[in-house]
Amino acid sequence: MRVLHLGQHLRLADDLALSRLGKGPGRLLSYGAYHTADGPLLPAGVATAVGDVLPLNVGGISEDVAHAWFLEAGDHPWDAVTMPSAAKEQAYSWAKAPRLDGLPAETGATARLAVAEHPLIAALIARDGGTSVRTRIVARLVETALLVHSMRGWLRQLRLKDEFCSHFLLPEDASGAGLVEAARGALGHWVSIRGDRIDRYQIIAPTTWNFSPRDAAGVPGPLEAALAGLDTGGLGARSAALQHVIRSFDPCMVCTAH
Repeated sequence: MRVLHLGQHLRLADDLALSRLGKGPGRLLSYGAYHTADGPLLPAGVATAVGDVLPLNVGGISEDVAHAWFLEAGDHPWDAVTMPSAAKEQAYSWAKAPRLDGLPAETGATARLAVAEHPLIAALIARDGGTSVRTRIVARLVETALLVHSMRGWLRQLRLKDEFCSHFLLPEDASGAGLVEAARGALGHWVSIRGDRIDRYQIIAPTTWNFSPRDAAGVPGPLEAALAGLDTGGLGARSAALQHVIRSFDPCMVCTAH
């Protein structure tokens, strides 16, 4: 197997104009990752295309189903119910449309590093006027290097004979949310327990954020916006440019649909 070095990749990226392909929506979402006693290695927050980093408003997360094959059943994950409606008019996706404060957001390695204000990723976003195919690929490489370095320290801290989990009694009635960073980006689970049984459970996966359809206002999700106006040279789905854009978001289509 031939290994492609970073310098070679960057030259190919320039030849293919990957810095001009697949522009993101201008908002990047991270729930924060790799938490330690000293704080997270990568913090939570929202980064903008102009370089601002804003606090994460978890209460501003909602899901729109205007163009998804689901019935209207609550906007926020706490209230939502997933009810399929395959015959729904104007729908074209089995993904809901997650929104943060009413706007789409891109998630993934680029978002994590942008929120962490990594200088290289911040510079690429500023130079390209937003995220691009090249920046997403570079961000995954940079994050991998950061993690390899950090893992050395984490391994030294392991105490194999110590307890590794917390024990507690599950209440009969409770609600909770788990917001973590998977490899592909922001992953959220919202659960309610009533009478010692799961009453409601909603998941917003990273690819649902990135591959969401249009919302009620007609605003497309990150991938749909990134593909708008793309020149496929008449090749349609066989276009290499199309594949470059889609794969730069690191998709998992199974996770996308509820």
